Amino acid sequence: MKTCLLVIDVQESFRHRPFFTEADLPAYLAAQNALVAGCVAAGLPVVRVLHSDGPEVASNPFAQASGHVRPLDGLVDFDAAATFVKHRHSALVGTGLDVWLTRHGVQRLIVSGIRTEQCCETTTRHASDLGWQVDFVTEATLTFDMVQPDGNVLPAADIAMRTATVLQGRFATLCTVEQALARARGEVA
Repeated sequence: MKTCLLVIDVQESFRHRPFFTEADLPAYLAAQNALVAGCVAAGLPVVRVLHSDGPEVASNPFAQASGHVRPLDGLVDFDAAATFVKHRHSALVGTGLDVWLTRHGVQRLIVSGIRTEQCCETTTRHASDLGWQVDFVTEATLTFDMVQPDGNVLPAADIAMRTATVLQGRFATLCTVEQALARARGEVA
């Protein structure tokens, strides 16, 4: 089964948001980089997805004019099989990614990137609904604490656990980096 890795929104824009923290970044980057390196070594296509939206002004970190819509410092350098810029949460909305995947015979997606519960989860649900098999690599996604409607802080770990809970067995197979790579190589993981 042809598999493709999606590296979603791993971009400098996040460093310029007030919620950004380096706390979980080293572990995330280690997992993300191992996943990219493993896919490259296995000859699997690696697709880069970047996010750009909001006013096109230099002060908006998600605007092209900011210079921050580029790979996150610390992400391993790789030659992307394709690069898409999205303007919605799902990488499959208005980007042409779905067409590219179909033309290249991709049947399984490995989802990784930033933010776990936002663009990674939304892309996973969308891809599953469109018929792709999805491996969601929880350790190769990153999110940040959020403030709940009651004012309490919802820790990033709880957000990631919630995402894993709602995706598992319904929209995706949860995988570690090694499990996703083994599945992509056709091994039983």
